Amino acid sequence: MSKFWSPVVSTLKPYVAGEQPKIGNLVKLNTNENPYGPSPKALAAIAAEAGDRLRLYPDPASTKLRTAIARRHGVGIEEVFVGNGSDEVLAHAFQALLKHDKPLLYPDITYSFYPVYSLLYGIEAVGVPLDENFRVRLADYDRPCSAIILPNPNAPTGIGLPLADIEALVATHPDQVVVIDEAYVDFGGETAIPLVKSYPNLLVIHTLSKSRSLAGLRVGFAIGQRPLIEALERVKDSFNSYPLDRLAEAGATAAIEDGEWFERTRRQVIASRDRITGGLRQRGFDVLPSQANFVFARHPDRDGAGLAQALRERSILVRHFAKPRISDFLRISIGTEAECDRLIEAIDEIVRA
Repeated sequence: MSKFWSPVVSTLKPYVAGEQPKIGNLVKLNTNENPYGPSPKALAAIAAEAGDRLRLYPDPASTKLRTAIARRHGVGIEEVFVGNGSDEVLAHAFQALLKHDKPLLYPDITYSFYPVYSLLYGIEAVGVPLDENFRVRLADYDRPCSAIILPNPNAPTGIGLPLADIEALVATHPDQVVVIDEAYVDFGGETAIPLVKSYPNLLVIHTLSKSRSLAGLRVGFAIGQRPLIEALERVKDSFNSYPLDRLAEAGATAAIEDGEWFERTRRQVIASRDRITGGLRQRGFDVLPSQANFVFARHPDRDGAGLAQALRERSILVRHFAKPRISDFLRISIGTEAECDRLIEAIDEIVRA
């Protein structure tokens, strides 16, 4: 601990990202990256922007990208906010919308950045336990709170709620902001964006890292009614008035507009996920029903950490969480068909051994 630290620093428990190793012939299924790559139109747009104009500041309002997002989702441009990945958008939401007198609610097993941001911004938060099947129970959120944040589908479980349940949650909390984090919704879930026009307390957050294959570009966005978006803008403009660079805006805009590539690749991921789910279940695994680009699975006779290590020894990385209730589970990102085949072959080897 340094004597130069601000007091808050020693209280933080920073988010631990998935490992990004430099190992040859690696099957990397630990960080939920899309195996199929960005839209060729996005790559062309980035290349076209990489010229003399990089000496100029980007558009601080990211007008082209926000226009493309608004057009795709049928909302006004003034209802769209963009940032450097959905993590930055979430950070601004925590600071601008989720800190009040009563506690913030989120699932006890969920995206681990939520408790990190709660500590960072001094937000009282309560983790609401998932049920015995690792599902969100709406009734458990019927308690005093200042706001709710919920990933749908949830991570790391991959389990999603139907849109009717999301609407019920938002409708029964008219005096609290409800943030729905839809990082994985394009792989089988149902977006809550159409509900925004009816509910002033709803904010929906998306990322281009997963279904648009742009994890390396760092672009995310939020959609909500104007007062919520204005709150995010006020925080952003007090922190960094130029959130997206020229390359990011150009690539993200082209990716949003290339619906054909988006549909093709997300369907490939869904098909591979269903095949992996079936293959794991045939081999005795308990696999939670996933609407994401990963599966959450455990073997009744295998320790989760040991199984992850055995896969690593075969140059296959998956994510293991040493946390209560889920320590025997592995989160396995969906790779290419060949990568999925290698995973199954490795599991057969391990189980036989």
